[in-house]
Amino acid sequence: MFYWLMKFVVMGPLLRLFGRPKVTGAEHIPRRGGALIASNHLAVADSFYMPLMIRRRVTFPAKQEYFTTPGLKGRAMKFFFTSAGQVPIDRSSGSAARAALETCKRLLAEGHLVGIYPEGTRSPDGRLYRGKTGVARMAIESGVPVIPVAMVGTDVVNPPGSKMWRRGRVEVHFGAPLDFSGFEGSSGNTTVERQITDQIMLALKRLSGQEYVDLYAAKVKTGMDKTGKSADEVVRELSAASKAPQRSLEDVEKP
Repeated sequence: MFYWLMKFVVMGPLLRLFGRPKVTGAEHIPRRGGALIASNHLAVADSFYMPLMIRRRVTFPAKQEYFTTPGLKGRAMKFFFTSAGQVPIDRSSGSAARAALETCKRLLAEGHLVGIYPEGTRSPDGRLYRGKTGVARMAIESGVPVIPVAMVGTDVVNPPGSKMWRRGRVEVHFGAPLDFSGFEGSSGNTTVERQITDQIMLALKRLSGQEYVDLYAAKVKTGMDKTGKSADEVVRELSAASKAPQRSLEDVEKP
């Protein structure tokens, strides 16, 4: 109930006022049954604008800290993120990562739409970064389709690091479902999981028009925090230090 109240009465009108959102490809969302919605990640607002543009509820795994902060602020955060359709995930260890996977698999088996950001964190500079293979493992083990979606303009409306929102134009582009059901039993095969993940990232690149960087966004952010350098400078340094050449997604072999 609170989810729909937030979507249509509280948050929805405000989001439309700031972002004037438009959507393409919404017909790719199944009317029923579980599906993974894999998105690029530019801003916190991604988790609000994408669900706003489709009829069905979308559940996102979210940092556990959003639900466990003490005090009045913590209770308000918990209420807000719960109402926004997010579920807490402990990401502090390998076993916790498995627990997160099992939580999402359960939701998918129950017929829910589950939103996931393959990059694992927001882009530090608006470019598209290497996807983590958890999305591939989730797709293989659940057997549900993966629907790519590109968010455009959310980082203008909701600039990362800023508490202020601005007027802008948000676009939400859904792509055709990707079917990886033929790879049942391949979970744990790192080669297959990487190839599937790269196919998902290629779909996101084509939908969003973003430049692709063959590095993990989290690693680039860590480098920025340690050195105070820009994302572009850190990317150049990491790429130069890497023994493996930068890959183009267009050259990735299909699984």
